[in-house]
Amino acid sequence: MDELLSQLRTNHFCGYGGNGLAEFVGNLHIHTVDSDGEGTVDDIAAAAAGKGIDFIGVTDHSHMIESFHPEREGLRRGVLVLMGLEIGTRHNHYLAFGLREMIREEKDGAQGVIDGVNAQEGIGFIAHPFEKGMPFMEGSIAYTWEDLTVKDYTGICIWNFSSRFKERIRTVFHALFFLLFKTTTLKGPDQDTLAFWDRQCREKRVVAIGGSDAHGTRLDLGLFGVTPLPYEFVLGSINVHILVPTTEGESPTLSKKTVLAALREGRLYVAHDNLSCARGFRFWFSPDKGSDLVMGEEGFFSPGFLKIRAPFNSKIRVLKDGYIKTTLYGTDASIRIELEGVYRVELYRKTPIFGWRPWIFSNPIYLRKRQNEKGG
Repeated sequence: MDELLSQLRTNHFCGYGGNGLAEFVGNLHIHTVDSDGEGTVDDIAAAAAGKGIDFIGVTDHSHMIESFHPEREGLRRGVLVLMGLEIGTRHNHYLAFGLREMIREEKDGAQGVIDGVNAQEGIGFIAHPFEKGMPFMEGSIAYTWEDLTVKDYTGICIWNFSSRFKERIRTVFHALFFLLFKTTTLKGPDQDTLAFWDRQCREKRVVAIGGSDAHGTRLDLGLFGVTPLPYEFVLGSINVHILVPTTEGESPTLSKKTVLAALREGRLYVAHDNLSCARGFRFWFSPDKGSDLVMGEEGFFSPGFLKIRAPFNSKIRVLKDGYIKTTLYGTDASIRIELEGVYRVELYRKTPIFGWRPWIFSNPIYLRKRQNEKGG
């Protein structure tokens, strides 16, 4: 399984002081007919292939299915399929990957679920923690994360397409408007989620991912039906772009092992690819002395430069410890850093009607103070 090759896409980058990195794009948080989705795994893999997606993470609701099916993992239509779970019922939904067997929420609670995933050497992410719900039709029912005292989780899903899309639907007219402009009006990550994530990152490494929460739901309108948000569209919305180390002269490979490693380490960024293809974005730290660090990595601070490379002209926000440090415009940036901190970047793309829209959110680079330094 771990040796399966994905159908290679167009972008491959080698850099960062001689360390080779291949880029692969994945869509996480997908539901099938086994829970509350409309498509089979094969249907969804075909839709992903049509969007140029390298891998998908299926996460059916654990309380809706009788058993877990890791045997369905593999290469389908040139797309690497990973089988995971969305564990949780009314609250505390947890996206888990790398599992060997079923985990349910009913008796274990949020911390018990996290511990159970870790016991299987899996990884897990808090899903839509501050979701607001859809006022129209659903009565603003939100599947929030209630226990913020939990520990030992891998990370947080900071950007969920479905959650951010539906919370603005208050009437049928809102529905029509936001469906018509579903790409350019999509809101960025919830500010409460970003603030919570930034606070956690000051203390430890916490990986940020994004997800589509794709269901392919079909609405029955009497004599005919309609699918407002088909898999073919949603799988191109909020994606993760992982960076996989390669050896010079070797072809980059994609496998379950390499995907899980990148997700565990936070060697990735989150992007709204329907807005603009984000392949080629890079963010790294080049110290005056020592080796480069890429997003997701941690090291002791020494002065150097944050380097940013964008595939298109963008508004670039550089944040330190969750606060905006500087805002730049263009495709490339080099910023001198003289203080330790947790640094990440946000990119925005300008649209003709709606102005600057959220596009790319990197994982941080953690530059920590040495313990023997004054004040350490």
